[in-house]
Amino acid sequence: MNEFFIYLQLGYKHITDFNGYDHILFVVALCAIYRITDWQKILYLVTAFTIGHSVTLALAALKIIDYSTNFIEFLIPVTIIITCFSNFFHRSTESILFPEQFSPSRYFLALGFGLIHGLGFSNYLRSLLGKDQNIIPQLLAFNIGLELGQLVIVSMAIGLSFLLLEGFKVKKHSWNLILSAFVAGVAFKLMMEKWCF
Repeated sequence: MNEFFIYLQLGYKHITDFNGYDHILFVVALCAIYRITDWQKILYLVTAFTIGHSVTLALAALKIIDYSTNFIEFLIPVTIIITCFSNFFHRSTESILFPEQFSPSRYFLALGFGLIHGLGFSNYLRSLLGKDQNIIPQLLAFNIGLELGQLVIVSMAIGLSFLLLEGFKVKKHSWNLILSAFVAGVAFKLMMEKWCF
């Protein structure tokens, strides 16, 4: 199999693997306040997150920046908790006819937290690359794989949201609070496990 597709597959499997559920939790928390009709806002958010983690994934994989792995592993659940905390203060519109309000701060949050998550992804990628001299094709393939996996996660989260909101008539605000509280609880446990101070 072509090396490009091997790394693409590895990137896809890395983000969708439930053993590395911290990144899945973050993406779910990021999308929790939206419904399926807000797909453009979700796309912008995911793009901001992608830009952030692509930058640090490349810099770390190319060994341009150095960092403490333990500290990054601790910071990732912190980003999830902060995202969930911001969700608690979001006032959802209950009608499908009225889209969620545009919040530029949320996009900067996704971009900034993407930088941290990129360093988390790079731990795995660097262990795969070894001492390869030219890692640009592998880096690109791995990143594309991550994005494909991320889109699958977003689609599942928004699909579940649609089913509950439109099928079972769960209130939007209630669903946001339930989902965000659950994700924050799991992330808090993970943060305690990764405590590095």
